[in-house]
Order: sequence, then C-alpha cells, then structure tokens
Amino acid sequence: MEFKEIYCNNCKKTLGKYNVKYFSDARIAELIKSSHGMHYRSGHQLLIRKVTK
Repeated sequence: MEFKEIYCNNCKKTLGKYNVKYFSDARIAELIKSSHGMHYRSGHQLLIRKVTK
C-alpha cells in the first residue's frame, strides 16, 4: 500500500497519513488548507512524503 504522509519539519511529527488510492494530490492539498492551516500559517514547514508499506 502507498500512503502520502503530511510531516511537519519543525515539530518532527506526522500530521496525517492518506492512502494514495483514495486521496488525490488535489484532495490532500484541500486537507492541508482546512485541517492543518493554522499549523502552516504559524510558519511551520510541511512536507508531503510518499510512504510504502
């Protein structure tokens, strides 16, 4: 299975993992804006990494 992981480089923690099969890049971008927006606006650097299990 492939996942895309939203990772905060400043906090060194994972904010969420989303299955590539169900979440497109556009949908993950919407999730970052809505769910993780305050984190991003605080000046933290968010990375989207591809993780395989």
